[in-house]
Amino acid sequence: MRPPQHSIELTQVTEWQDGAVRSVTDSIAVEEPLEIRIGDKPITVTMRTPGHDKELAAGFLWSEGLIESPDQLAALHQEKGPGAKSNLVEIGLSGDGFEFGRLQRNFYAASSCGICGKASIESIRVRGLRPPDPDLKVDPEVLCGLPGLLRGEQQVFGRTGGLHAAALFESTGKMIAVREDIGRHNAVDKIVGWALLAGMLPLSHHVCMVSGRGGFEIVQKTLAAGIPVVASVSAPSSLAVKLAREFNQTLIGFLRERRFVVYAGQSRCMPKPRD
Repeated sequence: MRPPQHSIELTQVTEWQDGAVRSVTDSIAVEEPLEIRIGDKPITVTMRTPGHDKELAAGFLWSEGLIESPDQLAALHQEKGPGAKSNLVEIGLSGDGFEFGRLQRNFYAASSCGICGKASIESIRVRGLRPPDPDLKVDPEVLCGLPGLLRGEQQVFGRTGGLHAAALFESTGKMIAVREDIGRHNAVDKIVGWALLAGMLPLSHHVCMVSGRGGFEIVQKTLAAGIPVVASVSAPSSLAVKLAREFNQTLIGFLRERRFVVYAGQSRCMPKPRD
């Protein structure tokens, strides 16, 4: 699978290695702003890596609770500019219209943090989120195989070393979608948007694996998609753990090689430890 167009740029750099200096061509991950509009009204600007932008826009609206039904998405339009590039997605909604007064802030998401600028943490949590399917079971051996599968599909990361990724798996360990982005929260929104546009929500029988840490925004977005199990290769944050425990979502950190740590919802992947 080829990386999305415009996700990689080439640049000349100077490399120092063991005392030797040389000029080489290097691949770097692209970071550009994407403006999401409902009609002609701006909703957010997010710094992202171009590719799967319509999925990102749809997933953002869903994971942030700005739409409540896939049927509300009447149209997704991305105007192509010079070089088939566009940094704008316009969304048309059906029904009585979007209540812009519901927005408590002007959404601006920096690439390092999906919840920067929110009015308060409570404004995110009061969303009517529901606990995901409690009956899903995932074999620990399946979990141990996920990092290798994810790494093998990180096409842009393989060339640049500079992107996060999110992947969606069936409980058997079969990968069904993977997305990359400069921001881990954007990668998750792309996965959620892909599932939303494919009519697959809620993802009640799936596992989401993310590169990097498992932050609060990752838990919140995957809960909005109904995902019961979320795993990351690094540590979760304290707020992520609290939210996962509150909604009985399985939250796994440090999933590397043949070790992982379960911070919440351990019944889905292992028995209780013996005293």
